[in-house]
Amino acid sequence: MIKAVIFDMDGVLIEAKDWHYEALNRALRLFGYEISRYDHLTTFDGLPTKKKLQMLSAVYDLPVALHDFINELKQLYTMEIIFAQCKPRFNHEYALSRLRAEGLRLAVCSNSVRDTIDVMMEKAALKDYLEFTVSNQDVTKPKPDPEMYAVAIQKMGLMPAECLVVEDHENGIRAAKAAGAHILAVRETTDVTYGNIMKRIHEIAQGDLA
Repeated sequence: MIKAVIFDMDGVLIEAKDWHYEALNRALRLFGYEISRYDHLTTFDGLPTKKKLQMLSAVYDLPVALHDFINELKQLYTMEIIFAQCKPRFNHEYALSRLRAEGLRLAVCSNSVRDTIDVMMEKAALKDYLEFTVSNQDVTKPKPDPEMYAVAIQKMGLMPAECLVVEDHENGIRAAKAAGAHILAVRETTDVTYGNIMKRIHEIAQGDLA
């Protein structure tokens, strides 16, 4: 029986993938670097900024000494975009309010930093529906490692089989599966609806455990 729904954030509750891409490139361009759209979609999408910078240093010789400064700039630029563009979406407010009203526990696990998660959830009017959030600063290893989802499940005092994770990215799906949770894989934020979530919960109850 599913007792909790744990959401990824970027690409699931917030259409923020381009925001992160634009903010990081804005910071990188100051030093003559840039991530192409192709590389973003095929290699970097869904990873924490620190991991992206490590990869850029390994492949494109980005000086490691610049990592902290670029990361700080990226977070600043991301916040500017969030305050300008992050707004409530009815389908998500409705979904989370109904799930909470029906007794399901809700949380978010995101590879983003704590400040970004808090502000996005506040601006999207979803914060009050959540029991807690887990950021990349709350774990030793971000997704695709299962630690983030394992931490959330343990914090709730539940078994993995009692939790449904809503994810859009391969790294997150791998993490949730490795943590032992059930999966609802979505392609975009518009797929995250009360109806789709309840359909998956009913499938699990009827024995479709994939």
